[in-house]
Amino acid sequence: MDQISTTSFSVNGITYTPQQQPIVVICMDGSADEYYNAALTRDKMPCLKAMIRSGYRGLVRGALPSFTNVNNTSIVTGLPPSAHGICGNFFYDEKNDMEVMMNSAEYLRAGTILAAAAASGRKVAVVTAKEKLRDILSHQLKGIAFSAERASDTKLSVHGIEQAEQTVGLNTPEIYSADASLFVLRAGVALIEKGMADFLYLSLTDYMQHTYAPEAPEALDFYAAIDTELGRLLSLGARIGATPDHGMNPKITAGGKPNVLYVEDLLEAQFGSGFRVICPITDPYVKHHGALGSYVVIHIEDKSIIQEVIAFLHTIPGITEVYNKEEAVRHLEQPSDRTGDVVVLSGRNVVVGRKPRYHDLNAIEGALRSHGGRYEEMISMILSHPLNNEYLLRSAGDPRNFQIFDFLINGTK
Repeated sequence: MDQISTTSFSVNGITYTPQQQPIVVICMDGSADEYYNAALTRDKMPCLKAMIRSGYRGLVRGALPSFTNVNNTSIVTGLPPSAHGICGNFFYDEKNDMEVMMNSAEYLRAGTILAAAAASGRKVAVVTAKEKLRDILSHQLKGIAFSAERASDTKLSVHGIEQAEQTVGLNTPEIYSADASLFVLRAGVALIEKGMADFLYLSLTDYMQHTYAPEAPEALDFYAAIDTELGRLLSLGARIGATPDHGMNPKITAGGKPNVLYVEDLLEAQFGSGFRVICPITDPYVKHHGALGSYVVIHIEDKSIIQEVIAFLHTIPGITEVYNKEEAVRHLEQPSDRTGDVVVLSGRNVVVGRKPRYHDLNAIEGALRSHGGRYEEMISMILSHPLNNEYLLRSAGDPRNFQIFDFLINGTK
């Protein structure tokens, strides 16, 4: 590999001084700590165990809503959604009266650590399992950026790489599979081995966590396979940081049925028409969650009844937090122009939806497992190197998952 740049660069108020070794940050999509614990106690992840022993593992707080687009964007900018503008996978654009996906960098309001690192002389590569993230993650990036989902379609002019399948040595995986995430990690290994990248962001997908509980054999085998790739990255001299975008919980009743509150139906039964409930978890991957998560946003035509609506929602069992717009901006770090009049979060085992016709429960594989609310907010940060004294003190405060580049680059010995 060519000489690796150690030139400092600054973005969004933080200066990063990277080490002269490959820097790899992995978004372990959906990896609640229960998955690590189940695999570690069964000796499925010896490389991770060694990494934790010599490095760092601690709890951090993710961004809300605890969804993919929100937290991946926070990780690559080092900012909460109030600053970078991505507040869900899906939102209602009031100005244009449209419900739209937030998959485009046109919604991004901040520069990324990745683009800044590339501008400083690092060879940057972004590999994401989901194509929906690629445009945001590659914003203004002069480097490599492609998805496992569309690896067969890579072009040098668009993705910074030609024939990614050939580089990785694998065919494009099925997105609803463990292979979609493993392809991302193996791509990271290949890019470092071939001298094509020395500063990487690898974003996995949570299909396995949506589908299998932590103790399931399929989940344990998946984490064992992840461990193999972590070992390969470590053997290449990589300095690794791993954190999820969110956790994952079963959202079912005691009888095993989906535990759903259809909020728009509840409101119309109580107040009549005039409500638009937005489920920000909505994305193209319906087998994951059926557009059901533990966070919804409500737009109300009659603004005079907002407080009455809030009072009513507080009476519904399973709803744990209700905020008006100003409170959501303050307490949940939301961009004021992209959130609704009321924001609702639900309990650990409850999801909130719109109306039954908007949610295809038949598409979900296995019992409903999902995320989005407060109970998927606390996750882990794992670093391959120990923290220095300054960042060890910070870790005892309120560290965030989107500070991982800072902790890994500036905070490790």
